[in-house]
Amino acid sequence: MPDFVTARETLILVAVLAYLLGSVPFGVLITRAMGLGDLRRIGSGNIGATNVLRTGNKGAAIATLLLDGGKGAVAVLLARWWAGAEDAAQIAALAAFLGHLFPVWSGFRGGKGVATFLGILLALAWPVGVAACLSWLVGAFVTRMSSAAALIAAALTPVWVLLTGVQDVPGWMAAPGAGRMLILVVTLTVLIYIRHSANLARIKAGTEPKIGEKKA
Repeated sequence: MPDFVTARETLILVAVLAYLLGSVPFGVLITRAMGLGDLRRIGSGNIGATNVLRTGNKGAAIATLLLDGGKGAVAVLLARWWAGAEDAAQIAALAAFLGHLFPVWSGFRGGKGVATFLGILLALAWPVGVAACLSWLVGAFVTRMSSAAALIAAALTPVWVLLTGVQDVPGWMAAPGAGRMLILVVTLTVLIYIRHSANLARIKAGTEPKIGEKKA
């Protein structure tokens, strides 16, 4: 961090840059570049990888998944490297996540944040991130619904934070200053559930589309 920049100014700058990075709508850009149409007019209209898959192009869906996850991870890693502090990394995590949910480039109508959430976790504390990714995979295998898998993974993430000990244990398994990570993870989980409120209603009604199934 440059000497002429105060700690407060650094955190504000980190938040702004992380938000802008998180708000890049990779799903929209990829589908447009590949001639697949306007993603916001396809399926659910969501800009995430699940809706990209409804175009029938698995490559585009995988690219969207990786880039949406990558932008969350990159925001955290760059903030940690530049500011040299874990509070900056966690602020970047929240800002990038909000950027994906409410992107300025798309009229603040963004995605549901699952891929970005997983990328953030992998960068903040990789044991928690790996556990969350495995939770999603198991949830997807059992339910065959991306939304249900996301809700399961998000709900279990605070448990993984506690069980892996990233809040307390120093050393390679814990991010420095990770005592605040549980609060951050719970906040992101609540936001994921809010963004999935319509999915929850469809799951209860038995009308939620399965993975790869085109939504009417």
